[in-house]
Amino acid sequence: MSGERTMVVAASAPGKVLMTGGYLILERPNSGLVLSTNARFYAIVKPLFEEPKSDSCAGAWTDVKLTSPQLSREGMYKLDLENLTIQCVSSSETGNPFVEYAVQYSVAAAQAAFDKNMKDLLLQGLGITILGCNDFYSYRNQIEELGLPLTTESLANFPPFTSITFNVENVNGGNCKPEVAKTGLGSSAAMTTAVVASVLHYLGVVKLSSSKDYQARKDTADLDVVHKIAQTAHCVAQGKIGSGFDVCSAVYGSQRYVRFSPELISSAQGAERAVPLPEVIAGILKGKWDHEKTEFSLPPLVTLWIEQAFEPNKEAVVNALLGAKDAMLLIRSLMRKMGEAAGVPIEPESQTRLLDATMKLEGVMLAGVPGAGGFDAIFAVILGDSSKNVTQVWSSLNVLALLVREYPCGVCVESVDPRTNAVTSTVSSVHSQ
Repeated sequence: MSGERTMVVAASAPGKVLMTGGYLILERPNSGLVLSTNARFYAIVKPLFEEPKSDSCAGAWTDVKLTSPQLSREGMYKLDLENLTIQCVSSSETGNPFVEYAVQYSVAAAQAAFDKNMKDLLLQGLGITILGCNDFYSYRNQIEELGLPLTTESLANFPPFTSITFNVENVNGGNCKPEVAKTGLGSSAAMTTAVVASVLHYLGVVKLSSSKDYQARKDTADLDVVHKIAQTAHCVAQGKIGSGFDVCSAVYGSQRYVRFSPELISSAQGAERAVPLPEVIAGILKGKWDHEKTEFSLPPLVTLWIEQAFEPNKEAVVNALLGAKDAMLLIRSLMRKMGEAAGVPIEPESQTRLLDATMKLEGVMLAGVPGAGGFDAIFAVILGDSSKNVTQVWSSLNVLALLVREYPCGVCVESVDPRTNAVTSTVSSVHSQ
């Protein structure tokens, strides 16, 4: 490891919109088209102490402090540096399994990557602050309580990383639980990826690029390490091996995705392992991952002027766009049939009406329910500068449009704390309800 180290590391990872694929991507070789967004989760890592703590049983454990300002919560953990078990010791907290596994597996990856003793660095403790862009959460109630119109302008006036409201009534003998109404952008995957990236970068396991350099980034091998650790931590935390598209897009950005074989991380499942965790993680890192990711992004803002007679090149573009629109209509139809057969509201009737109305608007090429569907967000892909028309119509239908756009950059390091320099990049036209 390098003798010089940045003592504060901030990393971010994007949320996602799965445009096509749905439940089918759970089985290889079915593919899905997933877009990463400008809604990002941030993880900031710094030492808790200026010097290694001397009273930690001869270096057997270290302190980890997790701070979630939007939830007004702090949690203290003890990380066993021998067995790499982690335990929440805050009486008022129940723990966060996504962060816990992210920290455990990242430290295990560091131990697997380096022969040198890392305890001096780890004995300074790990202070981790987590922040999520407002678009991961619903602030509809706050907007209505303030008597503001249900518009993007009202939402844009909320400060970055606005606190999440709590339930009014007391729960479990007076303990208030946070009312976390999510919008379906993949908050747990983005959060897990950001934590893994920040800890791995802080410990010197990887060296990640900044968001400014993502188009010319050459850290493919380091991104692969982040992906393997984040994918494993996320799957174990949620108790199942899912398709993994949300973590993959959080790491690499927008893409055409085919899932990995679940056997690749099966060794990490189960609390009772016969093999030490660093050996398990070393095996996962050395494994030949067989997921497929083909780089993809929507074009920058595109305006088409459709005339009576098309030039050959214009006609080809228009036909391709119309073909994409017809394909989305077929996908929606088949998703509804799947939902009816399974008794699951993949595209509920209320969203069907909204999507049909959206598809009829000028400039709208595609509209649908992302991922597994249900009553989360909807998305629309818009040609040219037609977004204002769409958001106005949605507002008239009592639907709140988020400030979300496609942004093809995956995980990266940030130069400053995001609270002092909010990231608001806009690349193309993906809107979410």
